[in-house]
Amino acid sequence: MKGILEIYRYTFTYKWTAVLVIVYNLLFVLFNLLSMVLFIPFLQLIFPDKTENIIQPIEPLMESGIKGFIKYCSEYYSYFMETMVQRDPKEALLFVCVSVMIAFFLKNLFRYGAIWHQSQLRMAVVRDVRDKIYSKAMQLPLSYYSDERKGDLMSRMQSDVGEVEIAVVSMLELIYREPIAIIINVSALLYWSPELTIFSFALLPLSAFVISRISKSLKRTAKQGQEQMGTLFSTIEESLGGIRIIKAFNAVPQMIGVFAKINLRHQQLITKAFRKRDLSPPLNETLAVFVMLCIVWYGGKMILENQSDSLTGEQFIGFILVFSQLLRPIQGIATSVANLNKAKASQDRINEVLDADEKIYEKENPILLPDFSKSIRYENVSFKYKEEFVLKNINLTIQKGKTIALVGESGSGKSTLADLLPRFYDVSNGAIYFDDIAITECSLLDLRNHIGIVSQESILFNATIKENIAFGMPNATLEEVTAAAKIANAHGFISEMEEGYSTNIGERGNKLSGGQKQRISIARAVLKNPPILILDEATSALDTESEKLVQEALENLMRERTSIIIAHRLSTIRNADEIIVLSKGEIKERGTHDQLIENKGMYYNLCSMQGIEK
Repeated sequence: MKGILEIYRYTFTYKWTAVLVIVYNLLFVLFNLLSMVLFIPFLQLIFPDKTENIIQPIEPLMESGIKGFIKYCSEYYSYFMETMVQRDPKEALLFVCVSVMIAFFLKNLFRYGAIWHQSQLRMAVVRDVRDKIYSKAMQLPLSYYSDERKGDLMSRMQSDVGEVEIAVVSMLELIYREPIAIIINVSALLYWSPELTIFSFALLPLSAFVISRISKSLKRTAKQGQEQMGTLFSTIEESLGGIRIIKAFNAVPQMIGVFAKINLRHQQLITKAFRKRDLSPPLNETLAVFVMLCIVWYGGKMILENQSDSLTGEQFIGFILVFSQLLRPIQGIATSVANLNKAKASQDRINEVLDADEKIYEKENPILLPDFSKSIRYENVSFKYKEEFVLKNINLTIQKGKTIALVGESGSGKSTLADLLPRFYDVSNGAIYFDDIAITECSLLDLRNHIGIVSQESILFNATIKENIAFGMPNATLEEVTAAAKIANAHGFISEMEEGYSTNIGERGNKLSGGQKQRISIARAVLKNPPILILDEATSALDTESEKLVQEALENLMRERTSIIIAHRLSTIRNADEIIVLSKGEIKERGTHDQLIENKGMYYNLCSMQGIEK
């Protein structure tokens, strides 16, 4: 029920657009009925009563209310048509044809008016839902992405949001169009023959029961299909991202087989869902036609046996025509219910993202950080992703302007220790202080403004060089960007490009070499001009020549800044003010390069493995 209510709220976010859709749909229903009713005079012209009929003048409007008004209009129209038929039957026939044509024109005009505004409404809702999911995705902590696949998130933003789009239309039709159409048509049927109408509706609950069973089954299958779509998207994303390795290890047939298996399962689930959804309309129509044939038999029997004084043969045919129009709204309700049940499964998956715990919380009135002047302190810091601690009782002070290097084997906690400072994760125990202010007391925006990061993998975007360097700083001028590029040793190769700083570097910067991408990343950090730097193995993936250029750029960047270096190549940290050696989440050694070499402990062994003796 919660999912349906949320779809209702989505639908009426744009209240006046939704109201216009409802009004146009109401007018469509009215003129649809009128286009059927106007055929009755046509039947009277084709099958005239052979007995002499004296035209009775109509009485003035006596009864009040809608029923009285409709009765008066009906009698007046009959009187008008009878008068015209006696005067000139051909003229009456032309009048009926023109009236029916006008009714059909207005019916379709109002239907298009509803579709016109409906298209705006449905796409506005899709835009809003995607905005919410994307905004939430940007706010979720990094730990969320270690548990959830990116492809699954993309599936929710595409396929699941598409189901919500369909549900928005179905919601309007289910609540405001189809029920109104049924009410108006049933009112007309009751006006002609209450007895025949009651008989006709005695069999309809059977249709509702069958459709409700199909809807419940459809919801289960739809949810399975959407989850499989997430797996499919994840496989595509992983395969395209790792295409080089797939080809290098001759794993193309293997990956094609894996994808084909996942795709086949998705096809089977979606086909099953479509079959269940598409079963409702024909089954409902078959049941409704069965009911209509029963009406033909029962009503025809009434007329042939003269059991009805008020229902003429022409009105009976009109009754059948109007009743046949009930098939469309009844079928529409069946389709809308099926769409809403399918969308409810998608809405549940969307809510899993929107309701996900952000985990990184800010205080309502955070402290504004002053300019960095003293130190960063880790006090008894412990951290765990799930059950096992990956950092244990870390105590570390980093004085302003000093360079601290973190070394150790893979999985020792180096990157995690650095990630705690910008609050990509929050500590499990202990606290981290920025100039005696706990980082949990300040805003994330303010804290991260003081920190610049250059990672091992250069994260660049499908945009120009200028836009990548000025990322997060859209007001930066070309002169400022150029100055940052010069410090990062990037200006030379940028100037040699045909479009210079306006060159688009492609997805993930694939038009640049590894060294060029890294220098663009350094230029981005230079432009931000933060007092604190985190360098996460920034040169480990580079060749010797590129490493030299990047290392020089890093040295330019680190001048007069407080730096935390996560090092893989130990030769790059010999001049660090202090080297912290981590093992299994604990600090095992600390000191300068020379001190640690003399101790001949873990650091000495690491250096020996890399051929570094002094």
